Amino acid sequence: MAKREIRFGIIGCGLMGREFASAAARWCHLLDLDFEPRIVAVCDVNAAAMTWFERNVPTVGLTTTDYRKILAHADVDAVYCAVPHNLHAQIYVDTIRAGKHLFGEKPFGIDLEANQAILDAIHQHPRVFVRCSSQFPFFPGAYRIAQWIREGRFGRIIEVEAGFWHSSDLNPLKPINWKRRVATNGAYGCMGDLGLHVLHIPLRVGWRPKSVRALLSKIVTERPNQSGNMVPCETWDNAILACDVETGDQAFPMLLSTKRIAPGHANTWFIRVLGTEFSAEFTTKNPKRLASLPYTAGGEQAWHAVDVSYRSAYPAITGGIFEFGFSDAILQMWAAFCDELVNGPQMRQSFYCATPLETAESHRLFTAALESQRTGQTVRVAHLVD
Repeated sequence: MAKREIRFGIIGCGLMGREFASAAARWCHLLDLDFEPRIVAVCDVNAAAMTWFERNVPTVGLTTTDYRKILAHADVDAVYCAVPHNLHAQIYVDTIRAGKHLFGEKPFGIDLEANQAILDAIHQHPRVFVRCSSQFPFFPGAYRIAQWIREGRFGRIIEVEAGFWHSSDLNPLKPINWKRRVATNGAYGCMGDLGLHVLHIPLRVGWRPKSVRALLSKIVTERPNQSGNMVPCETWDNAILACDVETGDQAFPMLLSTKRIAPGHANTWFIRVLGTEFSAEFTTKNPKRLASLPYTAGGEQAWHAVDVSYRSAYPAITGGIFEFGFSDAILQMWAAFCDELVNGPQMRQSFYCATPLETAESHRLFTAALESQRTGQTVRVAHLVD
């Protein structure tokens, strides 16, 4: 079967850039697709960061410290951009204006104004395809919960909880980096860096917070810099957002949390949905376990746990009895991006990557959360369309 080749340039050659390169190298892991990515150019302001790509990605023909050369390259169809948040607006807008399809990292702008600039560029260039990276809904357990929500299995929603927790920042001697500075990470702190992952499924199924009461925490207030001197940590470490959701004839509470200091959690994403007829929960801490509780009036209330099979959005060579992991979710997410880019509404499966409008909704929630923290009050969330 002939495959359409999508030629990519990468801007930002750090961890997630290498993850994409690894996913592209594993494309044969996926079955019966009519498209495939090829990485032809890479860019980073740190020339040493591109060495790994030169050694491991033979299709790369251009390495540059100037991202504009990527955008001017005739052989680049699409760009993956993974840079600090303060650079999103300029590079994303320039990419869109250059006519290159874009897969960008969250939060799609350092603040609401930057996010709006990106959305304006998308509106002005409707032929450019743009999505945001968020891989966790492609874990089979999470993917199945999203299907169950769309099928209406839960009855009346009682409450929803979702979160994304790290623990590496528990170490107070961990050197400061760009994510701990407002100038580069933004005032959202952990919400901007982790929040869209938490919101991806809720926003996709129409659960938009109407209001929010935020509890934001700065736990480690200073860290050593490269010289060993202690300097201030400016951004929020942890965030708990208590939200009111109204959708159709239903109203329910939704608790969202993003934490960089969550003892014992290396990289834990989870979602829990409780309903009057069905409940379910999944966490990447136990990626093979999917728990559900079907309920009929007067019946028993008993949670059932199954080892969820390797039944991914896009079929793969891996047998169903084996484990699914982070790199598999990255590969599935990239398949969804490429599938929608090539096939549009006729893509192979229906769960597409996070949209620019979903990033805009997340910005409005995080902006309201900052106001809630400042005032100590519940704050209404201003949506794009009320």
